[in-house]
Amino acid sequence: MRVAVTGGGGFLGSHLCEALLRRGDSVVCLDNFSTGEPRNIAHLLPNPAFELIHADVSVQTEVAGRVDAVAHLASPASPPDYLRQPLETLAVGSRGTENALRLALRHRARFILASTSEVYGDPLVHPQDEDYWGNVNSVGPRSVYDEAKRFAEAISVAYRRTHGVNVGIARIFNTYGPRMRPHDGRVVSSFITQALTGEPLTIYGDGKQTRSFCYVDDLVRGLVALLDSSEAGPFNLGNPVERTVTELAEMVLGLTGSLSEIQYHPLPVDDPVRRRPVISRARDALGWWPEVDIEEGLRRTSDWFASRPADLSAGAAAIRGGQEDGMPPPRRYAGAVADRPRSVPAPA
Repeated sequence: MRVAVTGGGGFLGSHLCEALLRRGDSVVCLDNFSTGEPRNIAHLLPNPAFELIHADVSVQTEVAGRVDAVAHLASPASPPDYLRQPLETLAVGSRGTENALRLALRHRARFILASTSEVYGDPLVHPQDEDYWGNVNSVGPRSVYDEAKRFAEAISVAYRRTHGVNVGIARIFNTYGPRMRPHDGRVVSSFITQALTGEPLTIYGDGKQTRSFCYVDDLVRGLVALLDSSEAGPFNLGNPVERTVTELAEMVLGLTGSLSEIQYHPLPVDDPVRRRPVISRARDALGWWPEVDIEEGLRRTSDWFASRPADLSAGAAAIRGGQEDGMPPPRRYAGAVADRPRSVPAPA
């Protein structure tokens, strides 16, 4: 199978490209590296089954030759990124999604959309199943991402109903693992970065707000299962084990042996208080459920961060004093992708 992966240079996208190549598929990665890292896919470039196209899918999505499936993952996904790039986030969720759908339509290809648990907003129903319509502030600071993904779901369903495109929708809950950027503002990457560099772990709110953390390998297995099916969804993909943010901080401190302190700050606007997926639909229809427990996943992720001390140090400076979902964008640090040439480095 030949699969076009938009956003293939990002955290999730690069892991998906790897998984598809590993099983013998051909992959066309489309990315403009506005938030992705060229080095995420540098090791894939020698593989003749892998092709990289530098492209902004909000402008154009063209792939020569056969396309059997399209996986649309392109979008800023962390709060600092979409708060810094609000118009680009809306563009890739709207025009970018339609361009990817048109690519699938032209090739009669399977199309999967990487949506998000953010479509549920700050949920009034707990836990969240796919029939819940959400509680989203359409004019709040997070709305550029929330509404972009809600629109992406709507237009995907419209293309299925109007043009018969074979669409599948995944609603992705908090995912973590190697290749997260230390400065991306997500809670796992921030806690690990702060713990390994001796910085205080910053918690916003009282720390009792919950998240459900899924290791990246598990999440990618779910995306591949959806890609291989003809199921429409939407499907929640995430770990149904709920943890408080304070519990996560204490786990990171224990795993890293860090002596960093924990600091508490006011909760950001529209930050969800509770988040846990119901995954029975994915379990029944796709045969999918997460397998990596959080202790093992955090250990792998921490080891990966620790192996990159220069990135860790620069990232710690960028996020100093702020980390949790919805915080203002951290200062751009010297190693940030937007400050580097767009060339792809040779494999390390």
